Amino acid sequence: MTKPSTTHFGFREVAEDDKARLVGEVFTSVARRYDIMNDLMSFGVHRLWKRHFVSTSGVRTGDVVLDLAGGTGDIAALLLPKVGDGRVVIADINGDMLRVGRDRLIDRGMLRGLDYAQVDAEALPFPDQSFDCVTMAFGLRNVTRKQKALGEIHRVLKPGGRALILEFSTVREPLLKPLYDFHSFSVLPRIGKLVAGDDSSYRYLSESIRKHPDQATLKAMMEEAGLARVDVRNLSAGIVAIHRGYRV
Repeated sequence: MTKPSTTHFGFREVAEDDKARLVGEVFTSVARRYDIMNDLMSFGVHRLWKRHFVSTSGVRTGDVVLDLAGGTGDIAALLLPKVGDGRVVIADINGDMLRVGRDRLIDRGMLRGLDYAQVDAEALPFPDQSFDCVTMAFGLRNVTRKQKALGEIHRVLKPGGRALILEFSTVREPLLKPLYDFHSFSVLPRIGKLVAGDDSSYRYLSESIRKHPDQATLKAMMEEAGLARVDVRNLSAGIVAIHRGYRV
């Protein structure tokens, strides 16, 4: 009998077919407190990372952009003024995250130019060559079959279109690493328990960062998916990195 394929869920090994459900449970648990927790976990720096990500995206008026793992809509809110009469499709596998994002954007008066789609990044329900740009911020590390998702991103891009991935990565400053590890594994779960009543979900999120491919590995994976001219820009000493690639 063939042994079932396994993958990581944080530091645990789980069946590949179980990971999406387990990740879904995490984000359903944290959806309502997700933005507050991001502010507390990063001391608000995640907002600067996201602004830089969008400001250097090259998105312009008339573009149609797919924001994968769009969650609570903060990347879409930054993209919307840039696309003008274009559109932003906010896509996420988790319905609770999408609902939170939609409600917050509606409360901010952001209605036009936005569409919402509950999708699996590994099997996007969009035609080939549909988008000028695909963005994905802090979502790829939660995908079970990352290579498959990258292939789907390449497929739905128009020729000349850009794939932009903002994700936690590997710290490049040795002196920073012990402090970063202490913050991740000792401080964050305690904040999660205090603020969101959920320490295990935030422990998973810290562990998932350590299991995510480093900068060079993700660059190679994007190239394997068919993306060209892939470059990497480290932010905050590599705590996060922006990977950019093009469909030729």
